[in-house]
Order: sequence, then C-alpha cells, then structure tokens
Amino acid sequence: MQLTLEFGGGLELLCQSVKIHNVDVVLQAGETKLTMRVLLSWIRTNVIKERPEMFMKGDSVRPGVLVLVNDCDWELSGQLDTTLEEKDVVVFISTLHGG
Repeated sequence: MQLTLEFGGGLELLCQSVKIHNVDVVLQAGETKLTMRVLLSWIRTNVIKERPEMFMKGDSVRPGVLVLVNDCDWELSGQLDTTLEEKDVVVFISTLHGG
C-alpha cells in the first residue's frame, strides 16, 4: 500500500533529516487491512533510524506528537485502530520543542 509519511517539528531528525517519505507498506500474512497500529510498528522498523523512543512509547506515538491522517486528527478517526487506504497522507508533528 503506497502512503506518504511526513515528519515535522524535529521528528525528521530521527529519519536522517528527511521530512517526506513515499513508502510502500506490504501487509503481513493474515492482515486484511492496514491500521495505524501496524503502520507505527512498520515505521519503527523501516523509517526511524535513531532514538525510536523519541517517537514511540509502547505501541503508540509519544505524548506531544500530533498525528494527522489526510489532514484530520487521528483522535477523530480511532487513533491506533484508524484504517488506512491507498495514497493516504500521514503526518507526525512534535508539539514539544526545546528552547
């Protein structure tokens, strides 16, 4: 499934400073749909290059990370149970900044 992943607010530093990733996520055997829970696990393995603990806590994103699916807050669509479709755009923005 082709998706666009965007990282901002400093999260791009965990991905070798690349903000936009066009990815192809292959469903595992037995999976019929791609959920955010599955995508986050895939991102931890395939996209995050350093300090994954700054992006994820347990099986979800850390507090302070805003997640948008097609410009809609994922809290309105089921968070980890949000079902993704071909060509969706998923944006992760850290709202916590040093200063």
